[in-house]
Amino acid sequence: MKKTVIIGASENQSRFSNKAVKSLLRNNIEVVAIGNKDGRINDINIISGIPEINDIHTISIYLNPKKQMIYQDFILESNPKRVIFNPGAENNELKEKCINKGIEVVEGCTIIMLNNDQF
Repeated sequence: MKKTVIIGASENQSRFSNKAVKSLLRNNIEVVAIGNKDGRINDINIISGIPEINDIHTISIYLNPKKQMIYQDFILESNPKRVIFNPGAENNELKEKCINKGIEVVEGCTIIMLNNDQF
């Protein structure tokens, strides 16, 4: 199972983070949604703050680099197998830190990866 954490999740249906959560669910992938305020996307609660999560396969980021700062330790300490920087979320500093920890880094779109069986 590729448990995936979405950072930057939003209840706003026009946001790509919202669409990504729904795409992951359609592909039967376990999703944890983290956002700046509590909410829901389908049956998934959006968690505000930084939760304790184990066995993360992928972290998919939908925040600009400045807003990523509060999640940097969480990302690195949770030691996922992969971090996806979606368009607009590219962050060379965090990318290098991930690579140095042996975490695979992808600069791409989670939704396109799912649609092309590259997830």
